[in-house]
Order: sequence, then structure tokens, then C-alpha cells
Amino acid sequence: MEQICTQCHAVLAQGVKADWCPACGGALTERAVDARLEGKSGTKPEIDHRGIVLPRRHALGGIITPQ
Repeated sequence: MEQICTQCHAVLAQGVKADWCPACGGALTERAVDARLEGKSGTKPEIDHRGIVLPRRHALGGIITPQ
């Protein structure tokens, strides 16, 4: 299960203990991790200083967004 903000949809890293979203102060909810998206890139996700998982980046630049 991963924690996601109901307001800004920020995904928190595993092991981060928070009651509210560190980005916007919104409420957090838990959702199941999609097995098709987990571990697909083979690299560890980037995590910022607030514990939020940053979007994956393409090798040529830009952000990869799931469909």
C-alpha cells in the first residue's frame, strides 16, 4: 500500500510517517500499488527532501506520466 494525497495526488515514499501531505497539507489516503508500474524501470525512484516520490524522467528529458 502506498500513501497518496487526495488533493494534489503526491505519492509519499515507503516508510514516511505523515498525517497530512507535506506538499499541500491535504488528507492522505492509501491505495494498492499497481504491479504493472512497480519496478518496471529497474531504477529506484527519486525522493525529495519532503519524502515525496518524484515523477520518472525520460532519458532524453521530460517527465513520464502513466496513462
